[in-house]
Amino acid sequence: MQEPSKKFRQVVRLLALMSTISSYFVGSVLVGIFGGRWLDKQFDTGTTFLIIGLLLGIGTAVTGIYYAIRRFLGGDQT
Repeated sequence: MQEPSKKFRQVVRLLALMSTISSYFVGSVLVGIFGGRWLDKQFDTGTTFLIIGLLLGIGTAVTGIYYAIRRFLGGDQT
């Protein structure tokens, strides 16, 4: 069986990185939003927890994306 070319492996790695980035962003933001909405309904606080959840979700997404890109570029000496 023929081994995949270097260019093909690079394309697959880039697609995996893009998939990871989108998963981090969409997943964490959605969990933050829905968790915040649920807490707002439980405590009847308007949109306080929604905003907090959104900000925490964005922060988590940015942190996860940073470490994923860092690992992708070869800086896993942490």
